[in-house]
Amino acid sequence: MTDDRTDEARPTDERREGYDGTGPGAITPDGCAVELYERLPIRDEPEVIAGAVPPGASLLELGCGVGRMTRPLVELGFRVTAVDESADMLARVRGARTVRAPIERLELDERFDVVLLASFLVHAGSRDVRRGLLETCRRHVAPDGCVLIQCEGEDWQTDVPRERALGENGLVRVESATPVGDGVNLVHVVYEFPDARWTQTFPSRPMDRAEFERALAEAGLTIDSWLTEDRTWVRALPATG
Repeated sequence: MTDDRTDEARPTDERREGYDGTGPGAITPDGCAVELYERLPIRDEPEVIAGAVPPGASLLELGCGVGRMTRPLVELGFRVTAVDESADMLARVRGARTVRAPIERLELDERFDVVLLASFLVHAGSRDVRRGLLETCRRHVAPDGCVLIQCEGEDWQTDVPRERALGENGLVRVESATPVGDGVNLVHVVYEFPDARWTQTFPSRPMDRAEFERALAEAGLTIDSWLTEDRTWVRALPATG
């Protein structure tokens, strides 16, 4: 049985500082284009997640967007609560309970077997926002649960410009990652299809292994294992003691 109700907790429609986006359709506070995300193909993320957690687990998906991962996770038997700050994004989600809220301020009186923080959100340019994201993960994970985090690859912001195909007729191009001070880069990405073009610009903070582990520790989390050879997916646990 699925739960399609939507809850709201301090939603916002204001554009986040440093974020921008262009192209057809609605643009979310962090510069994402809703119509674009409807077109993006799902890759191997659901399989990575399913291989790291118990079958049928309760799962809190932070930053679900239009539900690209939500749908396959529900089909795999997970009980998903999907969170996003954009009402336009949440309107596309099917098969899951949805909650509209900024992730870093989410306060649900619930704990989940799995908390999912994908889409490189942990690389938020603001240290305060990053801390808030990870504290949300820690606050909502069950004592015996886990947090799955998607990180940038080591050369994600240095191997630019680069591009790759999106499905049969799309293209994504990371055009630049320009330093703007305090260890933050302003990343500019272009998405092109035969009938439409979108751009997104956002601040991102690269992290080496030591800084990533410190950020987790500050939020009360510790690395359990890396889930992929390229170390872009990590399984973290609530710290004990």
